[in-house]
Amino acid sequence: MRALLTSVACSTCVNGGIALLKIAAVTRYFPSSAEPWQGRSLYQTLRVLARTADVRVFYPNASYPSAFKPGSRSYDKLDASYSPAEVKASYYDYPALPLVSRPINGWMAARALVPAVRSFEPDIIFSCFLYPDGYAALKIGKALGLPVVSMSIGSDINRIGDPISAMHTRKVIRETDFLVTVSADLRTKALAMGAHPETTRAVINGCDLSVFHVSDQFAARQKLGIDQSAEAVVYVGRMDVRKGLRELVKAAASLRAERTNLHVYLVGEGPDKQIIKSAIQANSAGQTIYVIPGCAFDDVAVWIAAADLVVLPSYMEGCPNVVLEALACGRPVVATNVGGIPEILSDDCGMLISPRDPAALAEAIACVLGRSWDASIICALGSRSWNTVAAELLEVFESVLWTRKAESHA
Repeated sequence: MRALLTSVACSTCVNGGIALLKIAAVTRYFPSSAEPWQGRSLYQTLRVLARTADVRVFYPNASYPSAFKPGSRSYDKLDASYSPAEVKASYYDYPALPLVSRPINGWMAARALVPAVRSFEPDIIFSCFLYPDGYAALKIGKALGLPVVSMSIGSDINRIGDPISAMHTRKVIRETDFLVTVSADLRTKALAMGAHPETTRAVINGCDLSVFHVSDQFAARQKLGIDQSAEAVVYVGRMDVRKGLRELVKAAASLRAERTNLHVYLVGEGPDKQIIKSAIQANSAGQTIYVIPGCAFDDVAVWIAAADLVVLPSYMEGCPNVVLEALACGRPVVATNVGGIPEILSDDCGMLISPRDPAALAEAIACVLGRSWDASIICALGSRSWNTVAAELLEVFESVLWTRKAESHA
């Protein structure tokens, strides 16, 4: 892999030296001062790429007038000095209105970013999330005469908000130089929307194996204050009803009588946190289910290590990081058979169920908790790293650059 990274990232000699491959990442699926937990998968990939390439993130931020700011997340002006470790990032506002400006947000984002991207003089543009980010990248690429690689992470295909956004998404899928998806399931959906098979590839997510690995459950529980005798079920992620959290509440409540030592921990932040709390109250499950604030990246591994079982009952997914992280930590997983989850989760490391089915979820949780699991076997099934992901992306960048070079000499 090192040879591959070097051959791609150090491709041009300048004045006797080596010029690094310059990658402009156009995306808001990335940590910001308002949402430092956002875009962890892309951040981890770009951290690896930045070791042997010149990577710069250009983050387009929809800036709303104060009277029109949606309540689901922070839309305050971002701290321009913020940048996560090891990856250079710059944040640029563009004017927007909730819903009203959605059809032109991609164009407005491109307009705001073109001067900065031009000054960076990249070799290639990489975008994560198809609209508006990928559309903006496509516009910038055409304006600057640069190839564009776009990545779909799941919700950008699975949850398109309106017909115009769908039209723009299809344009990106058809016209980008290369389309990467984080699962084979997403690739199939992209092909149905007009993607070209020869320039579309699934690159499954990875995880940071230096953080996520088999570790002592006793020590993790001691750190978190969890009873050593508890049956601990852990969800880590966005507080969103589409993650199946209301079904999880019902499932846990139904198990309470037969599993008196069951404790379910919901760790994270999100727009539906109060809805989830209300569901817990309505099911009289406050002594079984605990809503925990979002935690730092490294602490996710502590929560997983403390668990007997990690759960993800989503309605739809791309390639969820938490499943890969749980497997790397040697913990079994109960998850729904949606999106790319069946591609990474087998009967050897957990159970798959249908979404929106609290009874099936309760049965699977009880079954997995009642079985003995070998952490080392599970870990061996979930050992895909971000180094591998970065190497596969660099293969894509290399093929796109060679194709563009050949076309220019034809």
